[in-house]
Amino acid sequence: MNKRERVAAAFKGQETDHVAVCMWKHVPPEFWGDDDKFAEEQARFLHSTDVDFMKLSGDKFFGWPAPVLKDIENPANLLWIKPLGPDHPFIRGQIERTKKVVKALDDECPAIYLIFAPLSYIRLQIGYPKMMRFIRENPEAMKYACQVVAEDVKLVVQGVIQEAGADGIFFSAQSGEVNRFTAEEYRDWVMPSDKTVLDYANTLSDMNAIHFCAWEEVPNRLSVWQDYKAPVVSWSRYFDIMDIREAKKHFGCTVPAPDTFSTHCIGRAPAG
Repeated sequence: MNKRERVAAAFKGQETDHVAVCMWKHVPPEFWGDDDKFAEEQARFLHSTDVDFMKLSGDKFFGWPAPVLKDIENPANLLWIKPLGPDHPFIRGQIERTKKVVKALDDECPAIYLIFAPLSYIRLQIGYPKMMRFIRENPEAMKYACQVVAEDVKLVVQGVIQEAGADGIFFSAQSGEVNRFTAEEYRDWVMPSDKTVLDYANTLSDMNAIHFCAWEEVPNRLSVWQDYKAPVVSWSRYFDIMDIREAKKHFGCTVPAPDTFSTHCIGRAPAG
């Protein structure tokens, strides 16, 4: 099997000649200002690790640059958020840079592009304390803002897959900690905009993956993510304790073999 055959089989839950391996790290900030150097750094990482597939970094494109989010203090002002639109530098910049990265990888392996949850893009702009205050004081305004962001994120997804040549997306689901939202709140406040992006991505590619993020030693409420569909999911096994067989049954798809936070091996789970 070559890398494409191996990864395609792994994403479908089929047998492979060996476990498909991926590892990643953020690209150092000194490369963020030059797309050509950024692409070279991603290619260098591939050649130095010989991974089976690449997670393409979204570095630099983190906080959502909607003007209304700048210095926002009143959650009701989230209702003023406007779409960035397809020509905005935040959207076009990700597509154009991904074109260069995909070209630099020269089809040596599949590549999937990092996409954050819509709420996370807002949080990366305004910070966790303000995000939590706003969503509790005016959940409908935050839900509206997340849906506006989600529609723009769909433009990024479409562009990096159909125009730039990425094989799919790596969707970073967040804010599922057991001490952050109840299951009902998460399903009402966070899930709709997440599903807007994920369900759309799944119409464009059968090589999408979801990572259920965790940090600060707080476990996630994994039950809220059972309705998130992708060929592959990964989770932070150190915080969310679940073995491979249990995870495969829980999520109903291909899951990673034992991993660290930044190294994931995917393949068919052992029988039994």
